[in-house]
Amino acid sequence: MIEIIERDRCVGCDRCIDVCPTRVFDRGPDGVPVMARQESCQTCFQCEAYCPTDALFVAPLVTAVACGSRLRDVSELQDSGLLGGYRRELGWGNGRALGARTAVGPEFPDPPPSRGPDLADPVPVPVPVPVPVTTDH
Repeated sequence: MIEIIERDRCVGCDRCIDVCPTRVFDRGPDGVPVMARQESCQTCFQCEAYCPTDALFVAPLVTAVACGSRLRDVSELQDSGLLGGYRRELGWGNGRALGARTAVGPEFPDPPPSRGPDLADPVPVPVPVPVPVTTDH
């Protein structure tokens, strides 16, 4: 369940609002998203995965954590590497640096180079020959 929206990291890109399948976020008056319907969170991690500045933390629990939990302590999450850790594990840009101003998706590796003439000149596929149909009885 979503536990942290780190206001100092958020750039107001709305990516979390856009990707949330259950629409738990509303845009706050200052541009920073707020959790308007936390009980609707399905713990899908999409908001955390797509946040370009690692401003969100989703606890791997289906119920909200208790007040005072270390899963709600921003300093603890930063020190432990959990804040931004999900994107790092996915390989999405190794987490984004603070100050990123655009929401971007994952970085995909370049495709492997072709392996010679066998890929450059594919084997021709035979074209089926139509069979004549007669209507005589």
